[in-house]
Amino acid sequence: MSKLSIVAAALIATTVAGCDEPAPPTAEARLVRTVTVGHEAEGEIVSLTGQIRAKDQVGIAFRLDGRMIERPVNVGDVVTVGQVVARLDPQNQQNALRSAQADLASAEAVLTLARLTFGRQQKLLAAGWTTRAKFDEAEQALGTARAQVDSAQAHLRIAQDQLSYTELVADDPGAVTAVGAEPGEVVRAGQMVVQLAQQGGRDAVFDAPEQLIRTGPHDPLVEIALTDDPKVKATGRVREVAPQADSATRTFQVKVGIIDPPEAMRLGSTVTGSIRLSAPPGVEVPASVLTEANGRPAVWVVDPQSLTVSLRTVDIVRYDPATVIVSQGLETGEIVVTAGVQTLRPGQKVRLVGVP
Repeated sequence: MSKLSIVAAALIATTVAGCDEPAPPTAEARLVRTVTVGHEAEGEIVSLTGQIRAKDQVGIAFRLDGRMIERPVNVGDVVTVGQVVARLDPQNQQNALRSAQADLASAEAVLTLARLTFGRQQKLLAAGWTTRAKFDEAEQALGTARAQVDSAQAHLRIAQDQLSYTELVADDPGAVTAVGAEPGEVVRAGQMVVQLAQQGGRDAVFDAPEQLIRTGPHDPLVEIALTDDPKVKATGRVREVAPQADSATRTFQVKVGIIDPPEAMRLGSTVTGSIRLSAPPGVEVPASVLTEANGRPAVWVVDPQSLTVSLRTVDIVRYDPATVIVSQGLETGEIVVTAGVQTLRPGQKVRLVGVP
């Protein structure tokens, strides 16, 4: 065999041997779901549970002590202006009134006598039949009698007022929401006997945490709905915030004035109030984009040109069950992976769902 034939046979054998070796594997692109960052963060909606109360609620009380003998109204009754809601035993006040009337009658009789005496002394002095001293004495007695009549009239008016105070009347129309005493009890002056919710405006009252008071919007529009029937809705504005926190719950009472409250929002109804907080700076993305890198939250960002992924750490300002707010690390228009984040590696090629 010639040398040329030997070389040719060697080349053929080498070629055949090379065909038997396996080809190097090619990296397969992983199919992933993605989302394009483009939704700016929205303010969080905060909801609290509260009750409907009257805007003006007053406690009606007697002006003097005594034994209450009657209370013709009960919780839930609607009263009108001037209606009697309770009575005290008036015997002592009636006796005081009769005594004041008698004192006035006596003072008026003394005044009549003093007036007659002064008239006689005046005529006698003009005719020279009496002394100046006796005239002055009659004039002084007349002045004293007049003063005694004025004093007796004042005492009579006081006695009349005291007797009128034994009847407790409603100054404004409204509904009875509570009672503080029962017939037969001895009540003190100023003790609440009937609590009246005056007709007119209504408030939704909530107990708000300190953080919401501190960071919430200044004058938010509050959405109010019945808890047992969310279809019954209304809106309102914050009318009053308690200056001091409750000693037990450490919350602040907030009164929201309801604008045109529907009839179904009765006093005592349980309602839910909702407000939207100011939007934090950043973008909103699904919570499923999050993974971890060196103990910090991170996301997989897709390069739209090479279709490869890179891991990028981000700063989170708010977590929700479905979304997160990223304050730094992402820009609008970037593509991030939402499904399959745990199986990726830096520089890996990906294939987007829905993209051939």
